[in-house]
Amino acid sequence: MEAWLLRIDWALVIAYGLGIFLVYLIARALVLPLKLTLELLANALIGAVLLLLFNVVGGYWGYHVPLNPVTAVLAGMLGIPGVALLVVLKYWLFG
Repeated sequence: MEAWLLRIDWALVIAYGLGIFLVYLIARALVLPLKLTLELLANALIGAVLLLLFNVVGGYWGYHVPLNPVTAVLAGMLGIPGVALLVVLKYWLFG
């Protein structure tokens, strides 16, 4: 076996290792906001569907939560707990 195959340049190995680690950190920094955005979108969709479903079912008894920017944001950001909060607040504040 030739001598140049056995010689390890540790500076090069460390440089490659740091480069791979840097790429990992950058990729993780880019994926985290995407993950949060997708979770927020899923919560918004679930919240909107539940709010609309509640309004359809509650409409039979004359009970509904108005759909406006505030209720949409609460239902979107909090999802199921947001819709529950809106229903409880509607019941407590407006009977």
